[in-house]
Amino acid sequence: MDALSLATPSSALSQVRTPAQARKVAEEFEASFLNVMFGTMMENLGNDPITGGGNAEQTYRSMLTDQYAKSIAGSGGIGIADQIYHEIIKMQENAQ
Repeated sequence: MDALSLATPSSALSQVRTPAQARKVAEEFEASFLNVMFGTMMENLGNDPITGGGNAEQTYRSMLTDQYAKSIAGSGGIGIADQIYHEIIKMQENAQ
């Protein structure tokens, strides 16, 4: 299950069966959010004078922001994953 499928909570909740799965989905969602945020920040930096821009630099920056996001989300993040996790658990409890 990917984090973006949380857009339809009823179908997403049926796929998350354990607290560990809920935590994983919450971290994936936070990583997706951070990736978009970092991607926007990187776009505003302009071209690197060493690499000179181009497709290779865009690909590198994309991979770099993805790894930054996963690393930050996996090591505590900025609090989004915790909130999402608690909401998933609450929704599961209410569904029972």
